[in-house]
Amino acid sequence: MRSLCLLLAMIATLALPAGAATPAPPPELITHIDSVIATMDSGNVLIQARGAVGSGGWRQGRLRPAKGDANTIVVEFVALPPTSGRAVIEGLLPIHAATTLRWRRGVVAVRVISGSNEITTEILK
Repeated sequence: MRSLCLLLAMIATLALPAGAATPAPPPELITHIDSVIATMDSGNVLIQARGAVGSGGWRQGRLRPAKGDANTIVVEFVALPPTSGRAVIEGLLPIHAATTLRWRRGVVAVRVISGSNEITTEILK
C-alpha cells in the first residue's frame, strides 16, 4: 500500500508541466488615488494617475475604462496584487498609470476610481 501511494505521488509530480505556477490573480482596485491629470491631444484624452497600494508586490497598474455618462470618461485604477504566499513589504507604496482614450463630443471631465476614493478632474486643452 505504501509503495502504491509513493508511485501515485511520483506520477502526479511528473504530470505537472515544468515551471507550472499558480494562475495570476485578476486585477483589483488600488488602495487610493492621490492625483489625476487629463489633457486633450489630437482628438484623444491622455489620463495620468498616481496613487498607492497597501503592500509591495503589486504590478502592472493600469486605468481600465468603466461605464460613464455623456459628459464624463470613467476609469478604474487597477493593478495585479501579489501572489498568495509571497513575502511582501507592508505599508503604502506609490503606483502610477496612464492611458489614452478617444475623446467623444460633449466629454469635459475624467473620473478615476480606486478602492477607497475617486477623483474627478476637467480635461485640460
